Parts: sequence; structure tokens; C-alpha cells
Amino acid sequence: MQLDDMRIFVATVEAGNFTAAANRLRLSKQFVSRRVAALEASLGVRLLVRNTRNLTVTDLGQEFVERAKRILADVGDAERAMSARRTEPRGLLKVSAPMSFGMSHLSVLVAEFLRAHPDVRFEMDLSDRAVDVIGEGFDMALRIGRLQDSTLIAQKLIDVRMIACCSPGYRRRRQGPATPADLAQHACLPYGQQGRASWEFIVDGVRKSFDVQGPLRSNNGEVLRDAAIAGLGIAYLPDFIVAGSVDAGLLVEVLTPYMPPPGALHAVYPRHREASVTIRAFTQFLRERLTERAATVRGGAL
Repeated sequence: MQLDDMRIFVATVEAGNFTAAANRLRLSKQFVSRRVAALEASLGVRLLVRNTRNLTVTDLGQEFVERAKRILADVGDAERAMSARRTEPRGLLKVSAPMSFGMSHLSVLVAEFLRAHPDVRFEMDLSDRAVDVIGEGFDMALRIGRLQDSTLIAQKLIDVRMIACCSPGYRRRRQGPATPADLAQHACLPYGQQGRASWEFIVDGVRKSFDVQGPLRSNNGEVLRDAAIAGLGIAYLPDFIVAGSVDAGLLVEVLTPYMPPPGALHAVYPRHREASVTIRAFTQFLRERLTERAATVRGGAL
């Protein structure tokens, strides 16, 4: 059982239905419904009776909501009290980050942060999957690109520029692409594991998506970068994965006039961790160090 699920349940009972609760929390109705169902599953009891228009709170649900309000109030008081007394980062910080970003940037920065704050301990999970921050007990996750509905707080750290690129040999052999529409005739190396793969470009001032396919698909950017270097096709990856290979001449940028503006790297964390001195310190540290690094990279983004 997670505190954020408890918060969502209390808000749902107070609002009277999932739609009103979702509007109050600025979440999707589907997300609110899923989290309440997860809470019921973890408790092993029915808290709400659902119908097409209204929700009815069961007797157990009414008892739980009263207890939950007291628990949440106590947690808030405790966090505020401890935050007021603590001025230095300390304790365990469990963080999830994309593997390629973690290897290229985060490993060095975490070491620097630990030297400056010896009372902090880290658990690092480097993976390209989107972890359930609350359900899996993470204190923070670093995420690139668009953020989905959640109860998480998001803090922008730095811009991340995307690059479409291929090997010089591939470009000579296949002559192009000249425009995003030409990608339909090219071997592409999409990121992900299932579903439709599409890449976004700016055409005539409008952001458009173009479906792509090719000989290799992976949820790891370094695998796709190496495949592009080997001449297997065109990759569409963050600057921090391919910039070194572009600078070394192993890859060349394509479709540069059509690339969208930089996206962003965000630090996301649960609302009940907002007062954490350690999270605030690490977030600010990352923003400062990554901004310094970006100043040395073409385009001012990682």
C-alpha cells in the first residue's frame, strides 16, 4: 500500500466520483481508477461500489478513509517537522534512470555528490523501462521526453536534443533521406519493443509524426547507435548517446532542418517526498552540473 494511493482514495471519496477526483488532482480518470483498484487489491477488501454515475463508499471504505485522513495528516506533520530540523542531505536515495544516460553522465555526478555529502547513500537502477516510482519504492526517477499522467512532481533539469543520424556509408549508398517523408523508403532503427514506431519532425512549421520500420528495434539507445554505425539504417536518438560518434565521423546527421526543438530531462518524485532535503539537494545539483556540461555541447543541450 502506497501513501499516494491513499491520497487518491481520500480525494475520490471527497469528490464523489473518479472524474471529479481526477480533475481535482489534475490526473486522468483512468489513472485514478487504477490506483484505487490497486489499493483495494493490496488491502484485500472492497472500499467502493461502482456504478455508471456514482460511487458508494462501503462500511469498510468509510472506516478506512477516516483512518487514512489521520495517517496522511500525521505523515505531513512528521515530514514538516523533520524537514525543519534537517539542513544537510542524508539517508538512502533510491533513483531510477535511463541506462545510456546513467552510464554517460550520472555515474560521475553521483560520485561527486557522494563525496560532497557523505551521509547520503544511493541505490541506482539503470534501465530503459519506465519504472512505477511509487509502486516500486523509488524516491526519484529521471525521465526523458513527454511525461504521462501521474501523482509525481516533475522538475525540469536540462534540454535534451534529438538527432537523426546514420553512417556515412549508409547515406552514400541510399542517397538521403532529403525529407521526413523519405523515411518510408529507408531502413530505420526505432526505439521501443512493440506497437507502432513513429518519429516526430517539424514540416512547414507543424509537428508531424512519421511511421518508421527497419531491420532492428530495441529499447536500448546504445544498441541502436552501434547498429547505425554499422550501416544498418537511420537512428533517432538523444544527443548524449550519439554526439560523440557524430563528432568522430562515425555517424552523420540527417534531416537537420526538420528536427523538433529540444525535449527535456525531468526529475520526478512522489508528492510525499517533496519536502526531502536530499531530493531537493540532488535535483539542484543535477540541474547545475548538467547545465554546465550542456554549455560545451553543440546546441546547448545534452
